[in-house]
Amino acid sequence: MSDNASLILTNGKFHTLDRENPLAEAVAIAHGKILAAGSESYVMGFAGEQTQRVDLQGHTVIPGLNDSHLHLIRGGLNYNLELRWEGVPSLADALRMLKDQAARTPSPQWVRVVGGWSEFQFAERRMPTLEELNEAAPDTPVFVLHLYDRALLNRAALRAVGYTKDTPAPAGGEIVRDAKGNPTGMLIAKPNATILYATLAKGPTLPLEMQVNSTRQFMRELNRLGITSAIDAGGGFQNYPEDYQVIEQLHSAGQMTVRIAYNLFTQRPQHELEDFEKWTDMLKPGQGTDFYRTNGAGEMLVFSAADFEDFLQPRPDLPAGMEGELERVVRHLVENRWPFRLHATYNESISRMLDVFEKINREVPFNGLHWFFDHAETITEQNIERVKALGGGIAVQHRMAFQGEYFVDRYGSDAVKHTPPVAKMLSMEVPVGLGTDATRVASYNPWTALYWLVSGRTVGGLKMYDDDNRLPRDVALELWSAGSAWFSNEQGKKGRIQAGQLADMVVLSKDYFSVPEEEIKGIESVLTLVDGKVVYATSRFSPLAPPPIPVVPDWSPVVNVPGHYRSAPPAAAKVGMMAQVHQCCGSCNVHGHQHDMARLSGIPVSDDNAFWGALGCSCFSF
Repeated sequence: MSDNASLILTNGKFHTLDRENPLAEAVAIAHGKILAAGSESYVMGFAGEQTQRVDLQGHTVIPGLNDSHLHLIRGGLNYNLELRWEGVPSLADALRMLKDQAARTPSPQWVRVVGGWSEFQFAERRMPTLEELNEAAPDTPVFVLHLYDRALLNRAALRAVGYTKDTPAPAGGEIVRDAKGNPTGMLIAKPNATILYATLAKGPTLPLEMQVNSTRQFMRELNRLGITSAIDAGGGFQNYPEDYQVIEQLHSAGQMTVRIAYNLFTQRPQHELEDFEKWTDMLKPGQGTDFYRTNGAGEMLVFSAADFEDFLQPRPDLPAGMEGELERVVRHLVENRWPFRLHATYNESISRMLDVFEKINREVPFNGLHWFFDHAETITEQNIERVKALGGGIAVQHRMAFQGEYFVDRYGSDAVKHTPPVAKMLSMEVPVGLGTDATRVASYNPWTALYWLVSGRTVGGLKMYDDDNRLPRDVALELWSAGSAWFSNEQGKKGRIQAGQLADMVVLSKDYFSVPEEEIKGIESVLTLVDGKVVYATSRFSPLAPPPIPVVPDWSPVVNVPGHYRSAPPAAAKVGMMAQVHQCCGSCNVHGHQHDMARLSGIPVSDDNAFWGALGCSCFSF
C-alpha cells in the first residue's frame, strides 16, 4: 500500500455505524484519521515496518462519543474543587464522602457538591438534611446543589457568603428562614436558578495553573467514559474571551483530549445584542481546528427567553417582551450566518420562539443555517414539524432521568411518556443529537444517558416510557456519535468508524449491545483514542496509557473520588492501575520495581513473562 498505517487495531468487534460496513474486525489509522476498516486480512495490508499493532482481544469498539450539550469549559475550571455524587448508591455513602472531604479541605476553601445527582438514586430515597450537613462538616463551608431547584448550605457556608437575618430576599429566589427570620441554609429557585448560581460564585476559585490541571483532569475523566468530542453550551459566569484562556492554553500546547466546538452564551441581561454584535465581529463559525473551534451562539440568546425547568415549581410564563428581544438577536445572527442554539424546556415557550423564527425566516431566510433547540422536553408533534420546516434540529439530554419523579408528581404518568418525544423526532426526520447538560444538572456520564433512553427509566428506577419512546441500542448510540456531529456542522467528519473520518474510538469494558440493561450504566472505556492517539487506557491496556497527571491541589476531592462513583476496584483493576505506573518501556526485568508491584498485587513473580503478561505489559501481550 502507498500509505502505511501508524496504528492497526485488530481482533475487535467494531460497530462502525457505517451502514455499508456495519461490523469490522480491524481498523488502520494514519495521520489522525481512519485509513481502513474491515476484515483483518484487508486491514493488515496497510501495515508497514513502523506500524504499531494492538490486539483488542475481542472487546467491543464504538466511535468516540460526542456530547451535544456539555458545559465542559466551565466545568473544567472547577472540576478539582468538586465532590461528585454521580452514581453514589446511598445517602450514607454520600455523607461519608462529604465528611472525609471536609476534614481534608483547608480554610477558606469549600466542599462543593455541584449537581449531577438525584435524591432518588439513593437507597434512602431522600435529600440530606441541613442537620446532617452541619454534623458532617461543622467548620468547613459546604454547598450542595440539587438540580435547578435548591441548594443546601451548612452554617459555615452561610457565614462565608454573609447571609443573615438582614439579607434581603433575592429576585427570582428564596432564602428559607426560621421562625426568627434567620437563614436556615436552604435556597430555593423561584422561578430560576439565579440565587443558586450567584451563591456558588461567591466561593474561592483555583489559580490559573490549577485550573489548567483541573480541566485536564476533567477531560481525562470524560475519556474514561468514552467521550472524545463535546459541544460546549457556554454557561452563566462564563465570559468570552476572559474565561476561555485555560482551554486556549491547552489547545495551544496540544494537551486537549476532548474535541470542543463552543457556543457563546450572553452574560448581560438587556445587553445581549451588544454581546453578539461584538462576537460576530471577532469570530467566524467554524474558526479554529478539529480540536477547538467556534460553533455559534447560545444556549442563552436573551435572558427573557430562558424557561428553566424546575418541575417542583409551576411552569414559568416568559415575559411579554420576550419576542422583540429574541427577534433582534436572532435576526442579527441569521444575517451574519451564525448558527445558534436556544434553551427551551416547555412547548408553550417553543411555540412563541418559533413564531419569532418564522417571522425572521420570511424576511431573512435561514436557508440551511444550522440552528437547534436544546432540551425540548414537552415539545409537540406540531412544533417538531415547524422545527423541521425551518431546517432546525433538537439536542436532547437525559435531564428527565434525574427529574422524572418530580415531573410525574406535577403532570402525571401519562404526560411523562413522551417527555421528550425522541422517537417521534426521529420518525419525523429531524436531526437529533444526544448529550447530558452536565455538569450542574444531570451527570456527565454518557452511559447513564444511554441507559435512560434504552430502558426508559430514571436513575431512581421509575419507568417513564413505553416501548414506543424507547430506542434500540444501536439507534441511541448513533445519536451519541454521528447524530451529534450535525450540531457542530461536522457530519461526515466524525461519528463513524469509516475511512476518512477522524480516528476517535472507544474500546468498551463490556459489550453494550448484549449486556442486561442495568449493566449499561456501568460501562466504561478500557482504551480511548482521539486523533488516533491513546488518551486513556486501563486494565490490560494500561501500558499504552499516557503518563498520569498528578492532581492539584493535593486536598482536591478528585484525589480520592475521581469523578463518577466507582466502588472499590477488583484485584484485576488494581493490577491495571499498577501497570499504568510501570509505563512499559522495554525494561520489564527491573526486579526491584517488579517485586514492589507483586507485593501490592499478589501475583507471583517466579516467571517474568507470566507476571508482566498478567499485568497486560505490551512487551508480552501486543
